[in-house]
Amino acid sequence: MSNSEICKRTLVVGRISAVFGVRGWVKIVSYTERAEDIVNYQPWLVDRAGGQQLVEVDDWKSHGDGLLAHLKGVDDRDIAGDWCQRDIRVAMTLLPELSDSQFYWHQLEHLVVYSHFEKDVQRLGVVTSILETGANDVLVVTGDAQSIDRRERLIPYAEQYILNIDLGLQRIDVAWDPDF
Repeated sequence: MSNSEICKRTLVVGRISAVFGVRGWVKIVSYTERAEDIVNYQPWLVDRAGGQQLVEVDDWKSHGDGLLAHLKGVDDRDIAGDWCQRDIRVAMTLLPELSDSQFYWHQLEHLVVYSHFEKDVQRLGVVTSILETGANDVLVVTGDAQSIDRRERLIPYAEQYILNIDLGLQRIDVAWDPDF
């Protein structure tokens, strides 16, 4: 299986950012909703020269607003340094099943967004990213060649605006004024 095939079946859930101490511990930046959830998804696949390498965490602890982890078999600061600034991937099969009305962010990215406003249906663009704002998440929708324009729109991911999400059709229907 090629690296590109493996990457399609994995999801980046964090990053090894820096070494911590002299015994091989590393700092982890977690992209999971609760930072400590990242250690529940093991083994990790870490991008390295020549491909991805399986890694197991044999100990971890909270540290400030992040995590510290000890990688199995890595007991030296210099060796730990070789693992830094690398993405942490996990198999998508490790992620918990969601209900029909719930979605992971990676499922929403790249979906086409259509506005249903005043009886008109117009293509606004494609979800290029999602912002976490505290009150609710926000879809960043960027216009493309088939859209009504090339504008970027920020659409709250809230029940009153999201009419339908169809992963099969790769489509999100929204109640959103295209002029806004």
